[in-house]
Amino acid sequence: MHGSAATPFTREAIARRVPRDPTAVENKSMAVRMTNVADERCDVLCLDLPRAEELRRRRLSTAAAEAAASRARAVADPTRLSLAASLREGGELCVCDLAWISGRPQNLVSHHLRALKQEGLADSRREGKVVFYSLTGAGTELLDSVLGVGDAAPAALGVPRSASS
Repeated sequence: MHGSAATPFTREAIARRVPRDPTAVENKSMAVRMTNVADERCDVLCLDLPRAEELRRRRLSTAAAEAAASRARAVADPTRLSLAASLREGGELCVCDLAWISGRPQNLVSHHLRALKQEGLADSRREGKVVFYSLTGAGTELLDSVLGVGDAAPAALGVPRSASS
């Protein structure tokens, strides 16, 4: 090191050396994907005000959007999606059956079923030492929508029909 102490490459040390661009937005994520946004936004402001105002009045509330996103995340996991599909086809199934069907350990299946139940997408009932699960109406509707089955409405995500048409 030729007699000088090495300076650590910490965020603070780099910030002291590199002047900060006041218009830059700090990237909190380590994964950075560079995209060309020129094709994805308008070059001029071309607002259709009456239409935009009407849609703005009917937009989802923050609470409804968060609830819908939470339900969507519940089936975004491949294991949960597979378990929900098995429940849709098999009706009411016990955890042991679902573990066998999915080829996953029973404790993992139980964990994923709990997540579906917490979002109101599955119900459970205990019969002695056996726990049975089934999809709720909302779970079936969401699964049908995700899988593109039938005429599943966006209502499965909590979106009113009028806002999705």
